[in-house]
Amino acid sequence: MSISRIGDLERTYVSEVLDSQFSTSRGSAMTGRLEKLFAQKLDSSYAIAFTNGTATMHAALAAAGVGPGDEVIVPPLTMASTAFAVLHANATPVFADIDPLTWTIDPKSIEERITPCTKAVITVSIYGLSPDMDPIMALAERHGLLVIEDDAQCLLGRYKGRTVGSIGHVSSFSFQSSKQITSGEGGMITTNDPELADRIRRFNSPGYAAVGGSPGKGKITKDVIQDPDYARHSSIGFNYRMPELCAAVLLAQTERLEELAGWRVTCANLYQEALGDCRWLVPQTVPEGYEHVYWSYVLRLATDKTDVGWHQFRRKYMEFDGDGIYAAWRLTYLEPVFQGRVFYPSDCPVGCEHHEGGISQDYSVGLCPVAESVQPKLLQFKTNYLDMDVAKRKAEALAKTISHFGG
Repeated sequence: MSISRIGDLERTYVSEVLDSQFSTSRGSAMTGRLEKLFAQKLDSSYAIAFTNGTATMHAALAAAGVGPGDEVIVPPLTMASTAFAVLHANATPVFADIDPLTWTIDPKSIEERITPCTKAVITVSIYGLSPDMDPIMALAERHGLLVIEDDAQCLLGRYKGRTVGSIGHVSSFSFQSSKQITSGEGGMITTNDPELADRIRRFNSPGYAAVGGSPGKGKITKDVIQDPDYARHSSIGFNYRMPELCAAVLLAQTERLEELAGWRVTCANLYQEALGDCRWLVPQTVPEGYEHVYWSYVLRLATDKTDVGWHQFRRKYMEFDGDGIYAAWRLTYLEPVFQGRVFYPSDCPVGCEHHEGGISQDYSVGLCPVAESVQPKLLQFKTNYLDMDVAKRKAEALAKTISHFGG
C-alpha cells in the first residue's frame, strides 16, 4: 500500500494557473480558494498565505506592534527560525525551558521569564504535539501578551477537544518540503481576530490600504488601483505573499490533508509497536486529551542506559536497514549566532546585554537545564514514508536494534 505525495489533483490546479497566463485579473484566485479552505480545516476565521513559515511569525509580531526593546519568550528546542523571527522584528528572544516529558515549552518557565518588556510568547508544537495551551493563554490574558502558535510540525493535532492552530491569538504553519503538506516552500497564518488579520495582510503585502484579512481581500480591485487619486500605501509591508503556483499545489494538498497527515500517524504507530516494552527508549509523552500527529516519531535514550550512545545506536539501526536518524536541533541559544551575538550592527537594541526592566540572558550553558539534558538524547525517526512496506521495514529495523542492545 502506498500513496503519492504529488498527484493528479496538484497537477490539475497547477495547470489552471499556467493556463491563466498569469493574468493579473486572476492573480490571486488560487490563493483565495486555498485560504478559505485552510481556515475551515483549522477551525479559524481567517487564513493568510505566506512565502514561508518564518515570514508568518515576523508578520504576526509586527502586526501586534512588537519591536525594539520588546521581549518575546520562545522555546530553545526547535528550529532556530522561531527565534530568528523575533530578531526580524527587532525584538529580543528570551528562552524558556521545556517540560521534561512532553518536550514542549513549560508554562511555569514562561511565567518566570515574564518582565515589563515581555510582549509575546511563541509556543511550538514540537514533533506534532501541542504544548499545554490553557495555562499559557491564562498567563497571556493576565499580562496582556500575544500568543503565537508555531505549528509548523502540527497539522490536525488536537488539544482538549480543540484544533491546534485555533487556540492562540495567531498560529503559524510551514509548508517546507519536510512538512505534512508542502509546495516546496510556503506558510500560512490563521487567526480569529479581524483587526490582526487586516494588519497581517497589509504586512504581507507592500502595505496596501485596500487589502484585508478576509479571503478575496488579498488583492486590490481594478476600480481602486486604476484611480489616479488612490493612496496605495497606509503602512510599510514586506512582499511575503505566496505565489499562485505554490497556492495551487497547496490547495490540492489541503483537500488531501487528512490523508497526508494521517499517513504519518500510521507510520508512527509502527515504530510504537516495534518499541514494545523497551524501558531505555522513552517516547514523547502524550497527555490525556491531546492528539499527536507525528511529524516525526522521537525517542529519548534513558540517562541510565550508559552502555548505548546516540551515535552507536544510529550506526546499528542503519546496519539493520534503518535510515539515518536525525538528531534534535542544537538548542537555539547555543548556536554560534547567539553565542557570538551576531545579530545586527552594534548600535541596534536587539541582543543587547540589558535593557531597562527586561531580562538579560547571556545565552550560555545552564540557561534551560531541562532542554539541555533532553536534546542530546533524542532520536528522530522519519514518518514521511509513502510506501507502507518501506515503513514496516524501518520499524523492523528499530525492533532489531533494540533487541541487539538488550531490549
